[in-house]
Amino acid sequence: MYAVVRLAGRQLIVKPNEIVDVPLLDLEPGTVINCDEVLAYSDGKDVRVGKPLVEGVKVLGEVMGHGREDKILLYKMRRRKGYRRKQGHRQHYTRVRIKEITA
Repeated sequence: MYAVVRLAGRQLIVKPNEIVDVPLLDLEPGTVINCDEVLAYSDGKDVRVGKPLVEGVKVLGEVMGHGREDKILLYKMRRRKGYRRKQGHRQHYTRVRIKEITA
């Protein structure tokens, strides 16, 4: 069983008891998320695809915590000009455990 959901601006394939990282949500750890934006659903026998959403399917998740990804380094350089720029970036995320998918 799996579902394709739109959560925090991203489309994710989720399964029950799976842990996913989504862009930062302004929620406290322990909060239950009810995701109604299900784009596709499969129970192992048949697949239902929405136009654009599948009716009657909900995904429940629980916020486990927040964190930051590994650092990504950006480097610019122009040859023979003495121009060098180095910049780092760490993306914030929210870790969500998918509790159940109900149809």
